[in-house]
Amino acid sequence: MTAEKMKAAVLEKPYEIAVKEVTRPVPGPDEVLIRIHCIGICGSDVHYYSHGRIGRYAVEEPIILGHEAAGDVVEIGEKVSALAIGDRVAIEPGVACGKCSYCKSGRYNLCPEVEFMATPPFDGAWAEYAAVRSDFVYKLPEEMTYEEGALLEPFSVGFHAMSRGRVKAGDVLFISGLGPIGLLAAQAAQAFGVATIYASDVVPARRELALEMGVKQVFDPSAENIPQKIKEFTDGEGADICVETSGNRFAMGETVHCVKRGGRVVFIGMTQEETIPVNLNHVIDSELDLFGIFRYANVYEKAIRALTGGESKLKKVITHSFPLDQIKEALEMAEHQQDNSVKIMIYPGQTTLKMGGPNSDTVGAKK
Repeated sequence: MTAEKMKAAVLEKPYEIAVKEVTRPVPGPDEVLIRIHCIGICGSDVHYYSHGRIGRYAVEEPIILGHEAAGDVVEIGEKVSALAIGDRVAIEPGVACGKCSYCKSGRYNLCPEVEFMATPPFDGAWAEYAAVRSDFVYKLPEEMTYEEGALLEPFSVGFHAMSRGRVKAGDVLFISGLGPIGLLAAQAAQAFGVATIYASDVVPARRELALEMGVKQVFDPSAENIPQKIKEFTDGEGADICVETSGNRFAMGETVHCVKRGGRVVFIGMTQEETIPVNLNHVIDSELDLFGIFRYANVYEKAIRALTGGESKLKKVITHSFPLDQIKEALEMAEHQQDNSVKIMIYPGQTTLKMGGPNSDTVGAKK
């Protein structure tokens, strides 16, 4: 029997990516085959495209990138019972072993055997189809769009940050960096009941978007002293918690001066630097709590519930959409942040966008 084919965007090496015909995956007994409706471009995808590696993960052979995906179940394995053909679903892209001490303790994001989509050597989902273990696939509520389903992945990073940072209603929160993760972290904070959110970014359009998405006040770190501004707006104390998403060396070191004594700092953004200058005497004297964030664990179902029934602003981060055939143009736009791009969504197999919201116009157009 001849294997069925599909279109996929294959990265050969930095800056060399092309849409090719590849073998369509066949789901295993505990997997489902998903027709990808839409999939976002993540900063890690751009980094692999530009540099061919992130830390210890290097592209040594052709790879399909992309891990922020939603679509429809079109085939199910013989052991799958919780999902059915036709289900609209979101994909959690990190499939853990389920056997190690990290998995058994609930921190499966730290599993050393995790198979994370689009992280070498594992293929991602910039393709027409993807096969995924069924327990890492989640049904979308009727009112949730495919786009919101795809954005569950970056939203879950922010949601996990709020959990790790022990965020509670009434906290004053400062977010450093307003890329997709920073903007969606603000949405996650609001889901936790946080009403007072300050944020900073060097890009004016992103600061404006943050205000549209519920941030109270924004600052420009290239022109303002951020710790000073935060204290100015908090009666000289500082924020209860700072979430750092930019990965900027200077901003990361500055975070400990943005929170009050006894405050918390959560680091999401990763940096290319080996060392970051942090005033540890200040950390000790102020009894600060510092948290690292690596992806997420046990979040998707909670995130779906948090977004169900309310007015979601997630889709506001989607600024541009492209068909899979224009993946190189989309990556160039993302790499250089052209046309004030924030989150770029890819639609495999489509040339026009058929649903409401951010995908109601022609693919490739700004929303």
